[in-house]
Order: sequence, then C-alpha cells, then structure tokens
Amino acid sequence: MSTAVITLNKGRRPHLTRLLEGLARGTAPDACIVVEIGGDEAPFPPLPFPVERVPFPHAGLPLAAARNAGRRAARADTLIFLDVDCIPSAGLVAGLSRAVAEHDGLVCCEIGYLPAGAVADHWNATDLERLGQPHPVRAFPPAGVVAPAPQPGLFWSLAFAVRAATYDRLGGFDEAFSGYGAEDTDLAFRADRAGVPILFLGGPRAYHQHHAAYDPPLQHFRDIVANAARFHGRHGLWPMDGWLDGFARLGLIAADRSKGIVIHRDPTPDEMAAARLPDDRPF
Repeated sequence: MSTAVITLNKGRRPHLTRLLEGLARGTAPDACIVVEIGGDEAPFPPLPFPVERVPFPHAGLPLAAARNAGRRAARADTLIFLDVDCIPSAGLVAGLSRAVAEHDGLVCCEIGYLPAGAVADHWNATDLERLGQPHPVRAFPPAGVVAPAPQPGLFWSLAFAVRAATYDRLGGFDEAFSGYGAEDTDLAFRADRAGVPILFLGGPRAYHQHHAAYDPPLQHFRDIVANAARFHGRHGLWPMDGWLDGFARLGLIAADRSKGIVIHRDPTPDEMAAARLPDDRPF
C-alpha cells in the first residue's frame, strides 16, 4: 500500500527542513505533500522521495481546509498527517503504515516534546530520544502494540495516520471549523460515532520542535471561541474547556457558558505577552 505524508507550512521553514530530514533517515514515504499556507517557494534539497507543493495562501491558520487540500493532492492508500514542527523517528512512517494496514482507525503515535535549543542544524536521533518528553495526559502502549484511546477527545492531529478511503468516508476535516481549534476533536468524535476507532500506537515517535507557545492561546482567541461554540452545537459539550476557563479568568468571556459564550472583549497585547510560556516549558 502506498503512503503519503501531508504537512502544512506557514513560516516554519527550519522546522519543515528537519521534518523532511527525518523522513529521509527512515523508511521513506511514497510522497510528501507540503501545503504552503504562507507562500514559501524556496527549493528543497535532494530527497529520496518526491515532494509536491500545494499553494494554499491564506490569512491565519485554516487548518481543516489546508489538511483537506493536502489530502486531495495525495495519491496514496495511507495518509500520514504530520505537523510541520514534528521530526519523525526513523520507524514512524513504517510503523504507522503497518498499523493502518491492520487497523481501520485514526492511529496516533506518541509525541516527544523537545525543549528550546534541543535541535540544531546537525541533530541526531539519540538526542531526540533522550530529550523528548511525553505528554502527561496521554499514555501509550508498549512498542508494537495498537490500543484504543481511552476516549476520542484524546485524539491529536500532530501525527496520525488513516486509510485514505476512511478519511474520505468521514468527509475529512470539517471546514466549517475556521482557523485554529477543535477541528481535530470534531473529526475524532465523528469517527467514533461512525465506528472508526481512535487508536494509540506504541513504539515509533514524532518529536515536537520547540516554538513560542501561549497558555491560554490568546493569539487564537476569536478562532477558539467560534470553533468551541460550533463544536458544542454539534456534540453537546464544550471542547478546549481549559482554555475557555482561562479566557473567563481574564475577563474575556463570561464564566457561565450555559447559554453559549458571551464575549466581553479581546485580549490586550500585555495579556498576550504574559501568557507566553517560558522556553524551558516543553508544553
């Protein structure tokens, strides 16, 4: 079965370069699709697999629409969605491809979060393995084991694989979710209802390259509020509730969401600066 890796790029050329290097050091995919949201046209170095650029110039981060554009360009049986800030381990493509061939589901791999400064131009896999910290909320099975996720809300779109036919049957990501937030949780909930399980693969990992992060992510305030309301209208519960609670504590929205989200104001530049996590925080 053929495999395509799909990633999105907007101003993350160093991260993208390392993602491609990681793919080249392991079992190569049949193709890599790079959806260029920010208009990067710089050439790629020689690689042992074809890379296809999909121009998708947009303001903001239209994640659902951009991922669907990548899928339309992919001519493969298996799709591996890999965020641009992830470096795949050598066995990731082979491991996810094998898991998807055996299990018709959304298959996630474990992520090792790297601290600031962990990845230089000449990185090595041993350092990534030593420095990558697992996320405390998600427990993965032993190497080679595929196990059901405890609940669909633990699905994450940083690094997952799915059969192309299953992705199409689910309708892909819902482009009604505009910008950042909840589009991946919506996909997981719809998959679960359609009998497509959310699965965790033990063993191969992707390593998340450090970049500026915010808690709560005030830079996506309007997207998160709109997408949370859309998700609640469809599924009857609030996604991203920790972030919404954070917005409420700052006085940006009303704490009571029983009748929907009431916006009081947008975050100030000072509040956004204060929300930035220190560089020694991996997540």
